Amino acid sequence: MSDLRAVALGLADFIDASPSPYHACAAAAARLEASGFCRLDERAAWDAIPERAYLQRGGSLMAWALPADADPAEGFRLVGAHTDSPNLRVKPRPDTGGAGFRQVGVEVYGGVLLNSWLDRDLGLSGRAWIDEGNGLEERLFLVQRPVMRVPQLAIHLDRAISQEGLKLDRQQHMAPITAVGERREGAFRELLAAEIDCDVAAIKSWDAMLHDLTPSRLIGVDEDMLAAPRLDNLCSAYLGLEAVIAAAETGPRRGVAVTLFDHEEVGSGSRGGADGPILGDVLERLVLARGGSREDFLRCLSASLCISADMAHAVHPNYRERHEPDHHVHLGAGPVIKINANQRYATEAETEGFFQAACERAGVPYQKWVMRTDMACGSTIGPLTASQHGIRTVDVGCAQLSMHSARELCSRDDPGFMLAALVESLVG
Repeated sequence: MSDLRAVALGLADFIDASPSPYHACAAAAARLEASGFCRLDERAAWDAIPERAYLQRGGSLMAWALPADADPAEGFRLVGAHTDSPNLRVKPRPDTGGAGFRQVGVEVYGGVLLNSWLDRDLGLSGRAWIDEGNGLEERLFLVQRPVMRVPQLAIHLDRAISQEGLKLDRQQHMAPITAVGERREGAFRELLAAEIDCDVAAIKSWDAMLHDLTPSRLIGVDEDMLAAPRLDNLCSAYLGLEAVIAAAETGPRRGVAVTLFDHEEVGSGSRGGADGPILGDVLERLVLARGGSREDFLRCLSASLCISADMAHAVHPNYRERHEPDHHVHLGAGPVIKINANQRYATEAETEGFFQAACERAGVPYQKWVMRTDMACGSTIGPLTASQHGIRTVDVGCAQLSMHSARELCSRDDPGFMLAALVESLVG
C-alpha cells in the first residue's frame, strides 16, 4: 500500500493545479504522458492502438492501457469519476456593478452552498477561444491572485439572520466585486486579454469560473484531515488516474481505463458527460481498431465492470440525526460502498461483493452507506454508465464533510486506502 500521507499530498497538489475541468484534464494529461501514455485525436482514424493512450474531449478525458494480445471481446475494468465541481461561472456579458463598485455577473453552476463563497479571496480560471487571424484557438488561463470577492452583508443590516438564517438570492447576492469605480463595459475582457496575452478583439468566447485561492492542506491537531476545494470530485479523478497508471505498470491481464467526465454536477447531459456518448464511442473504437466486430463490442460491454468513484457523506457530528442510524460512515475508515434500492446508485449485490473482496485483498477497511429512507438520495455517474452501456457498476467513494462547499474536508488516509482498492479492482 502506498504511503497514505504521500497520496494525500499528491492529491492536494493535483487539486490546486486544477481549478477548472480543463486544468484538471491538462494536469491529468501531463501525468499520463510522463507515464508513457500518448494522446490520440478523435478525428483521426484509429488504425493501430498504442498499448497506453488517452484522449480529451473538452473538460473530459479517457485513458486506457491494453495488453498487446488482448481479445477485442474481453471486457474492461473501468474507473469513472468527474472533473467538474459546483462553482460560480462568468456570464457572456459579464460587466456589471453599482453603488461605486465594478462587478462581474456570474451564473451559479450546480448545487453550490452559496454561503461558503462569501468573503473569500477568489481567483479566475478556465479557457478562452480566440481568433488572431488563423482561426479559433483554445487557451487556458489561470489567475492565481485575489481579483474578486463576494462580500456578505453586515449583521447590523440583517438583524433577522440570527433567527431566520442567511438567505441568499442567486441572481441578486452572488455577483463579486472586482474594483472600486463605476461599471465599465469591456473591463472583464481586458483582464482576460492581459492574462492570455492577446488583443481584446481576439477574444470570441470563454468558459470562465471562480475559485477559492486558499491552498489545500493537512489540518487538525494530528494533521489527519485534508481541507481542500473540489474534493468532490477531483479526489476520485486523481485516484482513478493514479490507479490506471499503476495498473499499466503491472502489465494488466485485461484492458483497464479511467473516464473523467464533465458536467456531472448539472446532470451529465453533454457530449463529454456520463449521459453522453464518450464512453461508448471510445470502447467501440478500441474494439473495432483491434479487429473486433459489433458483436465483439457488445460482448465487451457485457464483460466489463465499472467502479463509479464519487464522494460519500460522512456522518456529521453536529447533525447526526440527518444520517441513517445503522449506516454511519466515518472519516479514516476506508472506502465507502454506496447502495440505494431505488437505483440512485448502480451498486448491485454482485458488484458490491466484487469491490468488498478487492478491499479485503488490498488490506484496507471499507464501509457501506445508505441514505435515510425519509430523505431524498443524490446520484452519480454510476446509474448512467449502467443504463447507457449495460456495464456492471459499483458506486464507491471517500467519505467527506462539507460536500459542495467552496472548501471541503476528508481524511488524510482515505485517499490512500481508496487508491489501493482501485488498483486491486483493476488488476485483481
